Amino acid sequence: MPTPAPPRPSRRTRTHAVALGLVALLGACSGGGDGPTEPPVTLPPVITPAKHAAPAPVVPPRWVLTGVASGEPVERPALAVKIENPKEVRPQTGLDQADVVWEQVVEGGVTRFVAVFHSQVPTEVGPIRSVRPMDPAIVAPLHGVIAFSGGQPGFVEALSAAGLQTVSHDAGNDGFYRTKGRTAPHNVFGDPAAFLAQADAGHAASPPEQFHFARRPELATAAVAGAPAAQVAVTMSTYSRPSWEWSAADGTWLRSESGTPATSASGSRLAATNVVTLRVDLVASGTVDPAGSPVPETKLVGSGEALVATGGKTLAATWTKASTDAPLTLVAADGTDVRLAPGATWVELVPNGTGAVTVG
Repeated sequence: MPTPAPPRPSRRTRTHAVALGLVALLGACSGGGDGPTEPPVTLPPVITPAKHAAPAPVVPPRWVLTGVASGEPVERPALAVKIENPKEVRPQTGLDQADVVWEQVVEGGVTRFVAVFHSQVPTEVGPIRSVRPMDPAIVAPLHGVIAFSGGQPGFVEALSAAGLQTVSHDAGNDGFYRTKGRTAPHNVFGDPAAFLAQADAGHAASPPEQFHFARRPELATAAVAGAPAAQVAVTMSTYSRPSWEWSAADGTWLRSESGTPATSASGSRLAATNVVTLRVDLVASGTVDPAGSPVPETKLVGSGEALVATGGKTLAATWTKASTDAPLTLVAADGTDVRLAPGATWVELVPNGTGAVTVG
């Protein structure tokens, strides 16, 4: 007799069995049971690099009148001193420590210096002489102190009117004295530190920039774009004929007076990193000196031809000065500002017509 088939599960029973299977499957997937499990996957963090501007280059402080780097320039005014230059007073004292020296023609064709001190303060300077009508245009842009011995009242008043503080031997200001071994009026010398100590609150600040400077000598405009030169000979007058010879060994221009090497009283050769010659008009000022000689005046407000000597090369340029208290600007033929090499600068005010500049 055949064995009867087992009873077929009901629909409800089948549904319950499927549900239990699903639960078991889900439990296995969720890590239940004895089987191995996959470790969790850890993704590395997403790092987005920050975008910053390149750091600014570190530019060391520089002396404003020379462009020479300095650890920390001293805050003090520029001091201009009038120093004479006839043959009988050479060698002068202190010229080798000036930041800038201006040479001007005075009566009789003799030249006189306006020596400007800022980065260095010598212990002595001289012989000190009187001011002239072109001095305000030279010194006013410095907004500092000018020391001198003598000068016509109108010339002295013009300095004060240009915003300068005057320190005068004739007025009895401190720091002046007469030395032995020299005859008057060539024996007045002075102590620059004493002159600077008299600066009032309105004239105590360091001067503004007077020339543009390259960061390094080889980047100076004349060094980059100029023509090689070994000498710059200047005719200031029939009496005064300074010249400058390039010394590659010293990296500087060396000064001579009518072919004789020019030195300071210290024995140092007078030298300049930059020699700038400006062609200027020399006119009668309408005044005479105590000897009755006409006093000339250099016209320094305006524009004219210039020659810049730097690094054994020379570059033709144009000078411009908008007003008495405006600084002088030097522009190259391509219209760009001329940048000098860091160091001392001598400026020769060469008269149009009677003066000359020869490059050799």
